[in-house]
Amino acid sequence: PCFVLMSSAGLLARTTTDEPLGCDGARAKHDVTTAQAVTTARGMVGVITSAGRLIKLDVIDIPVLPATANAPNLQGGAPVAEYVGLAAGERVVTLTSLGESSLGLALGTAKGVVKRVQPETLTNRDSWDVIRLDESDEVVGGVELRSTDDEFVFVSSDAQLLRFPAATVRPQGRSGGGIAGIRLSSGARVQFFGAVSPAADNVVVTVSGSVSALPGTEPGSVKVTPLSEYPAKGRGTGGVRCHRFLRGEDALIRAYVGAAPARAAAASGTPVDLPDELGRRDGSGLPASQPISAICGQLRP
Repeated sequence: PCFVLMSSAGLLARTTTDEPLGCDGARAKHDVTTAQAVTTARGMVGVITSAGRLIKLDVIDIPVLPATANAPNLQGGAPVAEYVGLAAGERVVTLTSLGESSLGLALGTAKGVVKRVQPETLTNRDSWDVIRLDESDEVVGGVELRSTDDEFVFVSSDAQLLRFPAATVRPQGRSGGGIAGIRLSSGARVQFFGAVSPAADNVVVTVSGSVSALPGTEPGSVKVTPLSEYPAKGRGTGGVRCHRFLRGEDALIRAYVGAAPARAAAASGTPVDLPDELGRRDGSGLPASQPISAICGQLRP
């Protein structure tokens, strides 16, 4: 068994074992891992795209990472675009295993839809849809469930956070369109969707800025807050406020919820420091040193 990993810059690599991955050590380029899947060296993984497609990928062709006790960095990885063909505007969102032992995949869309699906392997096709998307909607987050006790978390562009038990969402077939996840206000969209273990030390990282700024050019204000500060609410509700905007800010431009410690990177994969001090539940952020492209936390076993 081994892990297939994807970095924030879209680099793929695999480990030699399925031993738990480290989270310590000095920061390095491409050390923000945004997706992982458990498989074998001669197995396959599924690549999930923003268009709701699953694309099969042979693991044997993916570069191997050197063993390390620290957090892995994927500097020796290969771009995911070398392995999968994407349509214009389509991007890779996450990875999933294709084994029968998987608890299934959860998807969240920009319009607040949530769906659980059991990835089935269609032996006669290289790719297939795993969600039916409404017009102008797209998948913004996907995660393979690790436990039946997991919680789903949405964070919207207008700084609303909603967490609720994954068990309240029943699995659908691959042609299903999902159900209401978070209720969005007019003009808002989902910035983050994921799943967490309620027993873990989870944090919320939010980055605020302006919707009028060119993407990737604005450092914004960043805040790190314990997820325990935010009460769970029912699926289909609007959640609770998680960030206060400063003058000139009107939206969250990046968000992440997951196991601490969180780490961030620029678009080039270069590390970006996050605040050491934890912020208040609905407080504002501190100036980021440079634009943040991606955030991740400790990978779940």
